[in-house]
Amino acid sequence: MDGPFDAAVIGAGWAGLGVSYALTRAGLSHRVLERGRIGETWLTQRWDSFHLNTPKFQTVMPGDYYEGPDPEGFYTRDEFVALLDGYARRYRLPVATNTPVTALTRDGKVGIYRLITPAGELMARAVVIASGSLNCARRPEVARALPPGLLQIDPSVYRNPKALPVGAVLVVGSAQSGGQIAEDLVMAGRVVFLSTGRTGRKPRRYRGRDISFWEQESGLYDVPRKDFVGPDGRIAGRPLVGALHTISLQSLSAQGVVLLGRFTGIVNGRLTFADDVQENLRFGDEAAAKRRRHIDDYIARNCLDACPAIDDAAETVAPRLPNPPILSLNPSEHHLTTVIWCTGFEGDYGFVQVPGILNAHGQPLENEGLTEAPGIYFAGVDFSSTRKSGLIIGIAEEAQRLVDDIIAHAETILS
Repeated sequence: MDGPFDAAVIGAGWAGLGVSYALTRAGLSHRVLERGRIGETWLTQRWDSFHLNTPKFQTVMPGDYYEGPDPEGFYTRDEFVALLDGYARRYRLPVATNTPVTALTRDGKVGIYRLITPAGELMARAVVIASGSLNCARRPEVARALPPGLLQIDPSVYRNPKALPVGAVLVVGSAQSGGQIAEDLVMAGRVVFLSTGRTGRKPRRYRGRDISFWEQESGLYDVPRKDFVGPDGRIAGRPLVGALHTISLQSLSAQGVVLLGRFTGIVNGRLTFADDVQENLRFGDEAAAKRRRHIDDYIARNCLDACPAIDDAAETVAPRLPNPPILSLNPSEHHLTTVIWCTGFEGDYGFVQVPGILNAHGQPLENEGLTEAPGIYFAGVDFSSTRKSGLIIGIAEEAQRLVDDIIAHAETILS
């Protein structure tokens, strides 16, 4: 491979392509190195009925805008991948597919980084890591103790109900993936147990518009990270939301999903759960009510002519809960054959060999995409600078900020 380039981008998803667009506009030489195909993670780690959680009018790449007939509709998995592929072709972005980066290191020359791939080595003065901060599923350690006869998979492996063994399914985790997969399964007639947690919820639509419209208009997406990070450095995950309609714990229970409390472990071969379903229901209700109040206040302050609030059946339906609560499950007694761990994701940065840019857990040490290593950046990291960080709607602003810093960094090296 040639070089040194002004920059290299690792990953050709929406973040990497967004950065490449900004680099191209700035006239900076670069290459985008993608381990598989454009949008590989979206192609291989999403289930068949998957739809994006953001509406089409927000699912817009830098330099583009939506002009179709369904602005508040939602792209399917394959439609979104086609959008990314078409974007790269239309702007002639320099993407090298099937070129995984196996190592990112410092070169001996000052201000140069070396990227090692099966196709050869590439040198660059700056590197933007956009390989995804949510593409490697996490499981609790207790998963190792489950009976060997149970199939254990993650949302990245789940495809459809027919692909699973006959029998009941336990979904652990009730945020976006857990709620949506539980509904996908129960609508196919499967017996589904859902281990719930302390997860927020938001309605799909409110006051006549998609909830994302109000979140954007009211400035919720622009809230800086420092205003919502906890004292311990933790950030609450994104709430339960349905891609096409509102999903709540109570609506899932009304469809036949059996709600359980938080998964606590295994005792004498039985899977155990906390007695906290009611508490988890209440937490979701309170989070949704808070979101609605925020929107109501915004509408009132700005004297907007918005539709009146109407009840959402998915939020007002009475929950159907086991009585007494189910606090343990025997897999054989309940014909349980599959466990789907919807317990979070992180990034796979095993190729990074530059000191000081990953924490003890192998995750990015960054502030608004910048790192302690001059010329190394992260793009597309969830909640990196604001609430819209990690969302497609935020990449235009983020990419431009990173490219501006790349230019300033280059000027420093050359001066």
